[in-house]
Amino acid sequence: MLDADFFRRWMTATAASVDREAERLTALDSPIGDADHGSNLQRGFTAVTATLEKEAPDTPGDVLALAGRKLISTVGGASGPLYGTLLRRTGKALGDAAEVSEEELAAALRAGVDAVMTLGGAAPGDKTMIDALVPAVDALDDSFAAARAAAEQGALATTPLQARKGRASYLGERSIGHQDPGATSSALLIAALAEVGGE
Repeated sequence: MLDADFFRRWMTATAASVDREAERLTALDSPIGDADHGSNLQRGFTAVTATLEKEAPDTPGDVLALAGRKLISTVGGASGPLYGTLLRRTGKALGDAAEVSEEELAAALRAGVDAVMTLGGAAPGDKTMIDALVPAVDALDDSFAAARAAAEQGALATTPLQARKGRASYLGERSIGHQDPGATSSALLIAALAEVGGE
């Protein structure tokens, strides 16, 4: 079973990963976005870890809800609302339980991804974070490691796509040949989950 400490460690591991990869995320964002994806997420997840240390929520749902609220209030552009919605909706789906199973996390994360698709109007194949998150959630029923592999594969698979949503969609065919930064950062989130899950 997964408790609040597990979810705090997931957010902390994500923050460390975003910190390491911030320059790469911004480099990916440079040709097809505003060249700020890495720095924006870095600021957001740094604030998340500081807030979790200070407030120490005691249920998995509260950890994710708090992290989501913090991302919405500190991250600029579309990333804040999208990541914030993902974590808040996942947290809400987990409810008030002190511990949750991996199956419950998979179901809650699916609800979170559905909420992001509703908010952003994106579907798989649109060259967005959804291209990493949907396969990750599908694979989460098998294991954290399978979800990580699926998310990383999904992010890589955005390279030949033409963007149909978000800032990159304004570029039309010029968006082809660039890996999507949102899908890449989403893969980092799932990889951090596998890391704290010991896979």
